[in-house]
Amino acid sequence: MSYHLINLIYLASATLFMLGIKFLSSPNTAAKGNYLSMIGMGAAITITLATPGLHGFAMIGAGVAMGAVIGGYAAIKVKMTSMPEMVALFNGCGGAASALVAMAEFRGPGSEFDSFTLIALLLSMIIGGLTFTGSLMAYAKLQGLISTRPITYPAQQFINGIIVLTTLVLASLLFRDPANMPLFLAILALALGLGVLAVIPIGGADMPVIICLLNSYSGLAVSMTGFALRNNALIITGSLVGASGIFLTKIMCDAMNRSLANVLFSAFGKVVESADDTGEGPAGTMKGFEVEDVATILANAGTLIIVPGYGMAAAQAQHATRELGDYLAEQGVEVRYAIHPVAGRMPGHMNVLLAEADVPYDQLFALEDINDDFASTDAVLVIGANDVVNPAAKTNPASPIYGMPVLDVEKATTVIVLKRSMNVGFAGIENELFYMNNTKMLFGDAKSSLQKLLTALKQ
Repeated sequence: MSYHLINLIYLASATLFMLGIKFLSSPNTAAKGNYLSMIGMGAAITITLATPGLHGFAMIGAGVAMGAVIGGYAAIKVKMTSMPEMVALFNGCGGAASALVAMAEFRGPGSEFDSFTLIALLLSMIIGGLTFTGSLMAYAKLQGLISTRPITYPAQQFINGIIVLTTLVLASLLFRDPANMPLFLAILALALGLGVLAVIPIGGADMPVIICLLNSYSGLAVSMTGFALRNNALIITGSLVGASGIFLTKIMCDAMNRSLANVLFSAFGKVVESADDTGEGPAGTMKGFEVEDVATILANAGTLIIVPGYGMAAAQAQHATRELGDYLAEQGVEVRYAIHPVAGRMPGHMNVLLAEADVPYDQLFALEDINDDFASTDAVLVIGANDVVNPAAKTNPASPIYGMPVLDVEKATTVIVLKRSMNVGFAGIENELFYMNNTKMLFGDAKSSLQKLLTALKQ
C-alpha cells in the first residue's frame, strides 16, 4: 500500500476529528460529532494495520480484544455520576500508552538515535509517565480513596524542583550515551514520581482544571510519540487533544478567576476558614425547613431556577431533579436550570448528568446567560451546590474565592437549599447564602428530599 494513500487517509481521519470537536460544541449536534470522530478513529486504526511491514498481529489482536472488553464493560457498568473518575483514568491510560511506546522504541533494534528522535522519545516518556501517575492520583481523589483536601509537606515545591532539575541533568547525560537504558529508566521513574507529587497538593475544588490539564498532557505525549514514530495520525490527533485541553484549562481557570499557577501551587482548600477567622462571618441564622413548607413555596412560584452541584451528582439525584422540574412545569411554573462552569468534578459535569436524565436542552443556561434573571425569579432550588453560589466571592475580600464569578442566587425572592449537612464546600469556607433571611434549608439526601418534595406537591 502506498504511503501517500496512508497519509491521505490519516488526513481524512484528522478532518473527521476536527469536525467532531466542532459538533461537540452544541448539545443538538454532539451525537453527530461523536459518530464522526468514531469513524475517523476507525479509519486511522484500519489503515495503520494495513501499513507495509507491520507484524505481530496476534499481539495486536489480543490487545484490541482486551481493550474492547474493558471498554465495553465500563460503558455498561459505570454510572454517569462516575464520569469524572473515568475521564481521569482515560487520561492516565493515554499517558501510559505513550510512555510504553517510547520505552519499546528505545529498546528496539539498533542503538543509534538522532537528536530529534531522542528528544521526542524523552518527551513522550516524561509527559506520558507523569500523566499516568498524576491521573491515578486524580482518580483516587475523585473516588474518595485518598483525601480530596490538598496533601502537603515541608519543602514540597523545592523537592519537585529538584526532581525536575535532576531529570534535565539525566537527559543531558543520555544525549551523550543514547543507548544507556538505565538512564532512560531513571528518567521514567522521576517522571512517575513527579506526577504523584504534582497532583496530591491539589484539592477537590480544582479537579475540573486538573482533569483538563492532564487531558492536554496526554495529547502532548501522543503527539511526541507520533514525532518519534514519524506517524502523522498520532501527531495530528495528539496536537488536537493537547490544544483543546489547554484551551479548556484556561476556560476553567477564568471561571474561577484564578491563574493556573495558583491552581497548581496554592494548595487551595487546605485551610478550613470559619467566620471567626476573618471577622467577616455570615450574619443571621441558618433556618431549617420541613418538606411541606418547601413544597408550598414551590407550588406558589411562578418562576423557578434550579442550580445543580456536586451534591446532586453524589446523591445520583439527576432523575429526581428532572421529575420535579417536569411536574412543576406541568403546573405552569417556568423552570430553568443554571449551570456554573466549575460545578461538579469535570467540565460540563452538570450538563452531562442532566442530559442523561433527559432534561430539555433549552432549559439549560450558562452563568453569563441567566445571572441577570435571578433578581426577577420567585424561587431558586440549589441542589448540592456550595462554593458556586457563595456571595462571599463578591462581598468578602478576605475570602479565598473572592473574585470568582458565582451565580447570583441570593437575589431571588426565595432560595431553597438542599444539603446533606452543614459542612463547608471544597473551598473550606462558610457560605453566607445559607444564613440569609430569604434562604430556606432542607437538610437530607438530595435524591430522597426531591422525591419527598414531589410527593408533597402531588398531594
